[in-house]
Amino acid sequence: MKILITGATGFLGKNVAAQLRNMGYQDIYAYTRESTMEDLEHYTKECEFVFHFAGVNRTTNTEDFKIDNSGLTESLVRLLQTNGNKAPILFSSSIQVNNNSPYAESKRFSEMLLHSHSEINKSSVLIYRLPNLFGKWSKPNYNSVVSTFCYNIARGKPIHIHDEERIVTLNYIDDVVGEFISALNYIKDEKCDYYVVPKTYRISLQKLADKIKEFKRNRETLIMPSLASGFDRALYATYLSYIENDKFSYQLKKQTDERGWLAEFIKSESMGQFFISKTGKGITRGNHWHHTKVEKFLVIKGEAIIKFRQVGIDQNIEYKVIGEKPEVVDVPAGYAHSIENIGEDELITLFWASEIFNPEKTDTYYMEV
Repeated sequence: MKILITGATGFLGKNVAAQLRNMGYQDIYAYTRESTMEDLEHYTKECEFVFHFAGVNRTTNTEDFKIDNSGLTESLVRLLQTNGNKAPILFSSSIQVNNNSPYAESKRFSEMLLHSHSEINKSSVLIYRLPNLFGKWSKPNYNSVVSTFCYNIARGKPIHIHDEERIVTLNYIDDVVGEFISALNYIKDEKCDYYVVPKTYRISLQKLADKIKEFKRNRETLIMPSLASGFDRALYATYLSYIENDKFSYQLKKQTDERGWLAEFIKSESMGQFFISKTGKGITRGNHWHHTKVEKFLVIKGEAIIKFRQVGIDQNIEYKVIGEKPEVVDVPAGYAHSIENIGEDELITLFWASEIFNPEKTDTYYMEV
């Protein structure tokens, strides 16, 4: 299928084009700000489907709305009709279409043009009225409040909230892309209809800002906020996409002693914490037990003996593990445990504990295995 995307390098267009290519679509006509009207004339002769995303959301010159929004729509339908092309059109409109702004007026006029085109050209048209969108590649201070908050917070810049309790309705870009690409298969008639992306999220501006600030603090506290909800996972993915290119990495704090070193990696209020250690040859770690805290040990380099002894019972249990054969060893509550480097090289171990370490309530009691 030959697919025309207007606004192909914008937020929507770039994401849709990328996923179409992932799915094997090769003939994509990308109409951008650098394209000419001659390009559009050629594309409208050949295309079999149109994603019409081009336009402006914000501008200091209100005439831009007429030129880049309704004006381009007018050119698009005129050329399709001139070329006798009945390709279906999917148009990205806005839930703001009924307000009195110049932007809304341009969207209303575009919708009217597409309604007329559907009747005249006997072409299928889907008009999606979208709320605020968020996700990777969105332009801050332009496309979305989410992108603006993520961009500024990631860089330590202030954000401005005029109404903390104001609720915003959001669509995540991956949900929008999935909905739009499915339209390639289900447009079957010539009716012009309005549609929405079913999966939406609603959140106050203050709660939105608080969530993003928690993501930023993760590097300092190592505490990862809950990602149990689809919205939180989508928002975290969006936030990370706005980190500056030279700031993707960050240092962990190493605790070093005669045994080697240990560093906490990530913590969660609901899932405990991960940490990693390097242990020298012949060195033993542990020799303690817990009432409630449980752990998992995973040796990723070297050889080790992990020993256990149930409190009150004079009998040891041993597990020999090697990094080349990943094997997770559970540490039950009520068992003293230790891990000893028995190899010729350093021992690297990844640990998980069911609770974040609390120095005031360690639940850790010395007992040699």
